[in-house]
Amino acid sequence: MLRIDRGFDMKTNFFLFIAFCVVIAMLISCAGNPKPYRDRCAVELERAWQELSLAEAEGFAGTISYSKALSLLTAAKTMQAVENFDNCYKHARDARYYINESRQGR
Repeated sequence: MLRIDRGFDMKTNFFLFIAFCVVIAMLISCAGNPKPYRDRCAVELERAWQELSLAEAEGFAGTISYSKALSLLTAAKTMQAVENFDNCYKHARDARYYINESRQGR
């Protein structure tokens, strides 16, 4: 008589179920956690662009520090676009330092 195998044995079914649960748990944990630095990056970028505009309005746009700040902000915006939020935050923070240096005439 012809016997048709109707699936896996009980042990294999158990391991497949456990593997499925692990994959679902990983997907849920990744989807629920926002990337670190996402909000900090956005806030720091906004503040830095505002400070850069003030420095430009006050006439400090020609200084070397202003140029460094502008290039750092451009890099930070790029980092934000590719979701590299920790480097975005660091570049924006460094840009704010150079903007402050520019406003002090250094």
